[in-house]
Amino acid sequence: MGFLPVSKKDMEDRGWQQVDFVIVTGDAYVDHPSFGTAIISRVLERFGYKVAILAQPDWKSTEDFKRFGRPRLGFLINSGNVDSMVNHYSVFKRRRKQDAYSPGGKAGYRPDRAVIVYGNRVREAYKDVPVIIGGIEASLRRLGHYDYWSDKVRRSILLDSGADILIYGMGERAVIQIAEALEAGIDASLIGWIPGTCVKAHEVDDDTVLLPSFEEIAEDKAAYCKSFMTQYKNNDHISGHKIAERYSEGLYVVQNPPQPPLERDELDDIYDLPYERTYHPMYEKDGGIPGIKEVKFSIVSSRGCFGGCAFCAITYHQGRQVRSRSVESIVKEAEQITQLDDFHGYIHDVGGPTANFRHPACEKQLKHGVCKNKDCLYPSPCENMLIDHSDYIKVLRAVRGVSGVKKVFIRSGIRYDYLMADKDKSFMKELCEHHVSGTLKVAPEHISDRVLGYMRKPNRRVFDEFTDLYTKTNKKLGKKQYLIPYLISSHPGSELSDAIDLALYLKKSGFIPDQVQDFYPTPGTLATTMYYTEMDPFTMKKVYVAKNMEEKKMQRALMHFHKRENMQTVKKALVKAGRKDLIDVFYPPKKSRGAKR
Repeated sequence: MGFLPVSKKDMEDRGWQQVDFVIVTGDAYVDHPSFGTAIISRVLERFGYKVAILAQPDWKSTEDFKRFGRPRLGFLINSGNVDSMVNHYSVFKRRRKQDAYSPGGKAGYRPDRAVIVYGNRVREAYKDVPVIIGGIEASLRRLGHYDYWSDKVRRSILLDSGADILIYGMGERAVIQIAEALEAGIDASLIGWIPGTCVKAHEVDDDTVLLPSFEEIAEDKAAYCKSFMTQYKNNDHISGHKIAERYSEGLYVVQNPPQPPLERDELDDIYDLPYERTYHPMYEKDGGIPGIKEVKFSIVSSRGCFGGCAFCAITYHQGRQVRSRSVESIVKEAEQITQLDDFHGYIHDVGGPTANFRHPACEKQLKHGVCKNKDCLYPSPCENMLIDHSDYIKVLRAVRGVSGVKKVFIRSGIRYDYLMADKDKSFMKELCEHHVSGTLKVAPEHISDRVLGYMRKPNRRVFDEFTDLYTKTNKKLGKKQYLIPYLISSHPGSELSDAIDLALYLKKSGFIPDQVQDFYPTPGTLATTMYYTEMDPFTMKKVYVAKNMEEKKMQRALMHFHKRENMQTVKKALVKAGRKDLIDVFYPPKKSRGAKR
């Protein structure tokens, strides 16, 4: 099939006089199913629509947005696989020098707040063309939201981008429904009924749940918490209602209930589309696109997550109802991967948001939707949860059996509390025996039970039990394999004393964390709501938040106390916390040469 058109000449070579849709994206053009642009473009192509790709256009004028001429049905805009502000700035708001989704890994190919900038440029180029925005940046900013980079509450991105419709969540079904409505001649401003979309309206139905107005959430943090909780409870296609946020100009942003998740046969179809599975050859001269490296030999096996971590936006974007692909579909993709010229026998990952989730959390979800006032795994696994790793084991064994595959790794993350809740521990043996490359990365995130509570993660005891079982399993197998914990510093609720307790735990256990992420407040998460309001929206009680940059650096340095460059910061933290007694624990004084042994 080849890549989709990226130039006027590509259009002409296909004999096209006009395209139906132009997809504008902040990423370079990579035709791989780990990239949203690739999936949406191939789905539209399958339904007979002519699609062109405008990747990383010059946003300083309208000229590049006219490259293909006026599209027949509209523009589809996304920022890329990553939010443009997260892509550009570290948690300390320093400009990043690299961009894995751009040619040669160089930064600067997309603007800040890419969806807003692109949307307004399209509006300048073609005043009345339909504009639909989507992807992670639009999805997480679909309603009024706290913006960490400007430190204020911003309006819905639907308003600031000038778009007609916003698609939130996974957009395959919604984009086809919108395309069909546009094809039928319906004005974009009148397409207000499609699930999984947000639209503008001057009035709302009686059955619409009203959120606090934008002006209220911008001025009152309690109102912001109330708005978050209403959104949190209406993010399921069965149990969720239509909700709306009012703006002072007499306008509403209306969020329709989510789309139902794609079922197994639909997911299989999505991943069976004719992807080129690499970046467009026009990037070869620049050194290619680094972002393809981690996913090129990986397989997405599921979507959705019922883990409910406070700091994660996946539930807000993909939903809590898990759906997975069939074994046959996954094996077929593995066979395709083995045919790639640079494949050397190693499948890097078979997973999803959480690798060992392969089915909905319980039967009730399928009939009544997810619980509005109860989590599946927090504070402990629900008694109604279906805990079963047998299907995932079947998938892994099938992929291992594909000719040309030497090893299959799991890198997308194991939910260890779900594993420990399974009475049948055979998955742990399977994991250690076949799917670990010397070290397994897991995400306890912290060890303070108080902080873990704010994270909505299991308590420390569960991680300790997992660690013990992992160690014993490897010993029985005669393998020397280790754990590398992922940790978050300065999460809402974490005080300096909690960071010190974590540092002591790391010293005693011998864990050296590979990756420490200072908490990054991104739109759409429970933790960001706590960061901004300094309240827990579930209880409305006050939450301690480390917002001072000096303390944030202290909490982070404590996790890497062994690094020489962190020594002075750690000592300063210990003094500040009144724990000078621990300085010698972390940094034992060196014995003098004349000292007796």
